[in-house]
Amino acid sequence: MAINWFPGHMHKARKEIKKSMPQMDLIIEVLDARLPFSSENPLVPSLRGDTPVIKVLNKRDLADPAITTQWQAYLEQERGVRAITLTHNQRQEALDILRLAGEMTADHDRQKSALRVMILGIPNVGKSTLINTLAGRPVARTGNEPAVTKAQQVIKLPDNVLLYDTPGFLWPKLSPEACGYRLAVSGAIRSAVIDFEDVALFAADYLLQAYPQVVTERYGLESLPGDGVALMDAIAERRRFFARGGIPDLHKVAEVLLNEFRTGKLGPISLETPAMVEAEARELAAQEAARQKAKAKRAQGAKSQRHT
Repeated sequence: MAINWFPGHMHKARKEIKKSMPQMDLIIEVLDARLPFSSENPLVPSLRGDTPVIKVLNKRDLADPAITTQWQAYLEQERGVRAITLTHNQRQEALDILRLAGEMTADHDRQKSALRVMILGIPNVGKSTLINTLAGRPVARTGNEPAVTKAQQVIKLPDNVLLYDTPGFLWPKLSPEACGYRLAVSGAIRSAVIDFEDVALFAADYLLQAYPQVVTERYGLESLPGDGVALMDAIAERRRFFARGGIPDLHKVAEVLLNEFRTGKLGPISLETPAMVEAEARELAAQEAARQKAKAKRAQGAKSQRHT
């Protein structure tokens, strides 16, 4: 099942960002440290040109620290990009972003003109909380549901900095398909548009492969289940989640599994690694090449038939 969520206000936000980005002196992009690739806005590399970018890997406390270190090094391979980590309630760390912004725009004379900074982030990644910390006052609405911010606003910060806040948005087609699932697992996609059991099954399969010890310890299992379905059945058995007739209540299991991941009760877990997303990109490219080859073959066949 392909997962997509692109309501009307996101389309509007995308057009506004595309129009405004070339006028910016610096971009701050807030990513989810558990899925830096899946939460990265594809507009940034395609539109930023030479504009420097600070990638903020937020929710550091929820992510696997070893993998987060890999992501920092990976992201900084791109020219003009600095990657830092952040967790909530760390005001000084958040303010260090402004210090870094100054270093990366040292040639800009703020006596003559304001430093224009655009801040981006997908829904529910913690962008509004970070903005309030930088501003030192509540200027952006926050909430546990994605897509709280609906309109662009400009916020004045100290030292002649103008911060352009943008609504969190996704993109019309989430690719590869696993990207959409990882976003859904993290809570970036509104609950009403996802199939909880389907998304939780994706999470269960991944946890078995990447964090087997976490699974057995958290749910008190004597042995590792063979697949995601077996894991969800085992959780239902251990937690006594049964529907009428003694059937495992997989919807309840799904809610618990996703909630325990999102709140960190499973421990620090990352949903993707640089090596994983590179492998997915190669597979996607191979599939696209095969499709194009098959399309060209069909076109050649049709052409041959017309000439016979």
